[in-house]
Amino acid sequence: MGETLRFVTSNRGKYEEFRRMGSRFGVEIEMVEASYREIQSDDLEEIALDSCRQLAGSLGEGFFLEDAGLFVDSLGGFPGPFSSYVYSTIGNDGILRLLEGEEDRRARFVSVICHFDGEYHLFRGEVVGKISTEKRGEAGFGFDPIFVPEGHTRTFAEMGPKKDLISHRARSSEIFFRTLAEGSARCCSG
Repeated sequence: MGETLRFVTSNRGKYEEFRRMGSRFGVEIEMVEASYREIQSDDLEEIALDSCRQLAGSLGEGFFLEDAGLFVDSLGGFPGPFSSYVYSTIGNDGILRLLEGEEDRRARFVSVICHFDGEYHLFRGEVVGKISTEKRGEAGFGFDPIFVPEGHTRTFAEMGPKKDLISHRARSSEIFFRTLAEGSARCCSG
């Protein structure tokens, strides 16, 4: 494919993940920092699309951004689309405190990519799992030390590069990069 795509983010961890995943599809990822106002919504697709629309005028075609959230069942889906703010305020320790004594630790990570190529295209990936009872692992970022994907015993932060193959971001980016390789961008999810 030999293509370079601009990825709008200020999160170095996200950039590194997308850079590694893009290389598997022959896509080079360039990190671009740009400011925009993120709307308050409980819908990740709505947030990603609105953010993309705000940036289209100044960045033109050929960029994408991603919005992601951790949705904890027993907390009514909290922190969801507010995950970045919640992480920066109460962090992993705060989520663990909120779940003290809770037996239902089911959770899911969701990733939504919005790509602008003259039109807007959304790609969604999701992975289900649970919240651990303690922080474990040094790799990754954000809530990775407390999320254990279904079928695994290790947190994302304990997995290292294996996370790139099974995460919510891996799922949304695989659909995105495959769609680019096929030359057609359609709204998809996985």
